[in-house]
Amino acid sequence: MSAFLSKEEPTCPGWLLSLAQGKKVRVAIARASAASSIAVAQEAAASGLADPILVGEADEIAKLADEAGFDISAVEVHDTNGEEEAGMKAAALCGADDADVLMKGQLHTDVFMKSALNRDNGLRTGSRFVHQFVMLKGDDDPIVISDAAVNVAPDIDTRKDATKSVVEMLRLLKRDPRVAFLSATESPIPSVPSAIEGRQLADWAKAEIPNAAFSGPLATDLILSKEAVDIKGLNDDPVAGRANGIIVPEIVSGNTLFKALAYLSGACAGGLVVGGKVPILLTSRADPASARLASIALASIWANR
Repeated sequence: MSAFLSKEEPTCPGWLLSLAQGKKVRVAIARASAASSIAVAQEAAASGLADPILVGEADEIAKLADEAGFDISAVEVHDTNGEEEAGMKAAALCGADDADVLMKGQLHTDVFMKSALNRDNGLRTGSRFVHQFVMLKGDDDPIVISDAAVNVAPDIDTRKDATKSVVEMLRLLKRDPRVAFLSATESPIPSVPSAIEGRQLADWAKAEIPNAAFSGPLATDLILSKEAVDIKGLNDDPVAGRANGIIVPEIVSGNTLFKALAYLSGACAGGLVVGGKVPILLTSRADPASARLASIALASIWANR
């Protein structure tokens, strides 16, 4: 094990679960015919935050549930065959108001997202789909990162939508939004496109989004470290050193940042895709139980906003 990896077990904080209480949602799990998907369904039911709807090969679902000691006699099950049919059925349930949250089970992400984006399933709203990771550590301020999983090279308009959704999420979490636009420098240097765009986005956000603070461009040290802010003389910046929202310029920096916080600091990473009719959960088999629980809690809060 690398000396840089945190040995701290990530946990879903109690304050997040408290915010989600009383907001139970119906979660359609696309292709739940895998042990990891059954575990998620069992956790969702046990948490009291969600009622799972299992979509996939019914015989396999029944077998795996029995092996896990999960009584699904009262659980809604839809029998489908293969990845594509399961994805389409789960998305259609959400589009028809028969489920409140769409969750990825045992199917490839591209198949799953194709189902979510299919106009026939009714999840498109005209807004861009953007992903958020909400990084959680105890009672500390969360940090919401967008976009680390869906948009590879988001243009300015997509990042504007991401900014609006991050501000909304922070307000739902009862936090005062302080959003930074990530780059490699705090100066808008022409040779660094993300720095120029970070300044443009910060100026736009300050003019268009009230009751929130914005700053950009900012490098990672100036986003997270009060000591770095003191040394570099940015003490008057309302975001530097205390950001709770980060808009990244492209997927590699976002993915690296969220994984660094998860693996190096032991943060719990709850994630969801917003911009559609329902929140979408892109869970992974590598996710710890705490991250899956946090994602369900965030989806219930978002769906009931």
